[in-house]
Amino acid sequence: MVANEVAVLMGSISDWSTMKLTCEQLENLGISYERHVISAHRMPNELQEFGQNARMQGYKVIIAGAGGAAHLPGMIAANTTLPVIGVPIKTRTLNGVDSLLSIVQMPAGAPVATVSIGEAGAKNAAILAAQILAVTQLDVQEKLVAFKQMQRQESIESEARFD
Repeated sequence: MVANEVAVLMGSISDWSTMKLTCEQLENLGISYERHVISAHRMPNELQEFGQNARMQGYKVIIAGAGGAAHLPGMIAANTTLPVIGVPIKTRTLNGVDSLLSIVQMPAGAPVATVSIGEAGAKNAAILAAQILAVTQLDVQEKLVAFKQMQRQESIESEARFD
């Protein structure tokens, strides 16, 4: 396995409370990652450089969390040919709906796979990244199968809690 196949990006450190769930899920699935703070608005040159060099750095998927205007996922997608997954961060102003709409409304030619707002989206972004990697990596596919089986078993066992 190539080191750090997934890049986890945040627009600011305030996004970490949500994006740490992405990192935890990646760790649970045995997928290597690096995390970075790259602001689309305060670090446009660094963002462009990161996107243009991401494939050469060995990344295969980029997960970008952003709140409010949420330009980070789209701007990264505009600067790379790698798959980008956008995680809308829940905001105080509009509970993350602003983030979701900003990420999901990308123009044709700059796609961003978008997951749900907040914690569920952060976890699902890691699982989606694993599913992308599993297309060519049997070990990741096997971990996903085990993960799905664990979820199934937890659901079955939860029925016993009705008593």
